[in-house]
Amino acid sequence: MAAILPAILALRRDPRLLKLPPYLSALLILIGVVWLLLLPLNEYSRHTYISENALLPGQVHTYFGGSEQQIFNAYKYEVRDVVDKEQEQISTRLGEIFESAGLRSARQKYEYQAAGKIYKGENVYAILHAPRGDATEAVVLVAAWTNMDGQLNVNGVSLVLTLGRYFKRWSLWSKDIIILVTSDSRAGPQAWVDAYHNENDSTLVAPLPIKSGALQGVVAIDNALDHNFESLHIVYDGINGQLPNLDLFNTAVSIANGQMGIGVALQRMWKHDDSYTERLQTMLRGMIRQGLGHSSGPHSSFIPYHIDAITLQAVGDGPQDEMALGRVVESVFRSLNNLLEHFHQSFFFYLLMQADRFVSIGTYLPSAMLVAVNFSIMAIALWIRSGRPAAPKVASTLPQKDQKPEMEVVEKDGMMAVAPKESLATMERELFVPIVFMLSNQAVVWVTILSLFLPTFLAMRIGEHLTHQHQILIQCFSLLSLGMFLATLATLNFSLSLFIGLLSAPLSFIGPPLYSADGKSTSLSESRKIISTLILQLSSPPVVLFMVSRISGIDVEEIIVEAAFGWNVNGLWTQVVIWCVWWPAWLTGSILVSPHL
Repeated sequence: MAAILPAILALRRDPRLLKLPPYLSALLILIGVVWLLLLPLNEYSRHTYISENALLPGQVHTYFGGSEQQIFNAYKYEVRDVVDKEQEQISTRLGEIFESAGLRSARQKYEYQAAGKIYKGENVYAILHAPRGDATEAVVLVAAWTNMDGQLNVNGVSLVLTLGRYFKRWSLWSKDIIILVTSDSRAGPQAWVDAYHNENDSTLVAPLPIKSGALQGVVAIDNALDHNFESLHIVYDGINGQLPNLDLFNTAVSIANGQMGIGVALQRMWKHDDSYTERLQTMLRGMIRQGLGHSSGPHSSFIPYHIDAITLQAVGDGPQDEMALGRVVESVFRSLNNLLEHFHQSFFFYLLMQADRFVSIGTYLPSAMLVAVNFSIMAIALWIRSGRPAAPKVASTLPQKDQKPEMEVVEKDGMMAVAPKESLATMERELFVPIVFMLSNQAVVWVTILSLFLPTFLAMRIGEHLTHQHQILIQCFSLLSLGMFLATLATLNFSLSLFIGLLSAPLSFIGPPLYSADGKSTSLSESRKIISTLILQLSSPPVVLFMVSRISGIDVEEIIVEAAFGWNVNGLWTQVVIWCVWWPAWLTGSILVSPHL
């Protein structure tokens, strides 16, 4: 042991150790990606199950049907009669229908502005007070006048009106039921739920005249078809990647698939053969939606308020009619009526790869964490490198092999070792310029259009003021902050953290080399600068935005408008992460590899 300790002490000072961090970072990224690809396998995923025993999904007999079909047809005629009318006439007619069913109704106007567009409308809702409740809890049944695709949700609105009248006849309810009809699927639900919790801007959104108790669950209906449907597409993604409690999703699947015999689809995977490829595709689609964080239906606006919500969307052409969908909703509400407390026992962080198979946070989180840790490892390596002086360039007539480094005896904890004197030297770190540089990057996030030229311009302007140590420290702080942000983000929005981490991976491998075999030159060659610049330009946020636009077939303008709407209306912070976390790190890396530096 006495002989090993001096060797370890000498090894710690060996500059060749700095060769390891790049390989270790690359290994961590590779393991993170492989980890993600293993999740669809049976060994790493689990079958879904109901954690809350009080729900008892599918254990009650449903009575919706028969004569209710005639009521539905009558309401459908009423809805179609006001389709092309003004908003005031539509709201008035819906209010009259609620009042005729014995429900107390109210209206709420709202008007938002985003990206030069105006989003305005009027929500109409009614409250069914529970015969066996004390108005402290409520569940919500929602139907938007137009769905996410802009189609008229005639059958959905008619079914909601029919169910409201149907629920009024039963005396078994222990929770109030709120029937809500919104003007659209995004702004309307957001305005209503904000006002319900007194979080609305009174200049844009009117307050609610009547309210009930704490909202325990929300089910939205989307049936814009003019014919019978084949299966139910359950939409569960919330704002900023938040998800409802898995028990609510499982309850809907159990009732639709098990009790009613209706097929269930998710993430627009209409035909799922339970293969590895299908599982992986479903999981990745869910991750993309979670990473984008935008609203995916009327239910999305409720989830940020810790209200579990889903949307039931009728899809396909098959034997199922509106009464079948109504029975599914009835059974789901009967299960929600059994809840003794808020959803809490099941998972809030999960990835679904099939209607009956999922991966929990404890299994998938290491994937994003490994990618985030690679930045921290490189930051630590750069910090160590910044404190080591470059080898002095001394003119000599002797051959290089005859020059011997000056040695020094090191003593620590009673042990002694001999090491080169230059490897023991430590330089004072000049921190002012690197820190000011990083903070200034955070202040210029609005110059996105200049991203392709800004690194070159800044490199030409400040290059002569940056020493070699400054460059190393700037990259060190940039990677350290990036790794810290992504590790924190992974616990909130796993998908967004992973995607940004993978797109930022080149930043770990650009910049001055950590180790040089000759011990003298650690600067970037011109060819490596050019290659690094090309790689970073191809992975820049604007280029990725255009690539996403081209692949998805959505115009860039539409993507920007959607981001502006999400920021102004839904409180979406995906773009904040991109332009305040990813873009500054990318800009820093681009400056450091610029040929003009």
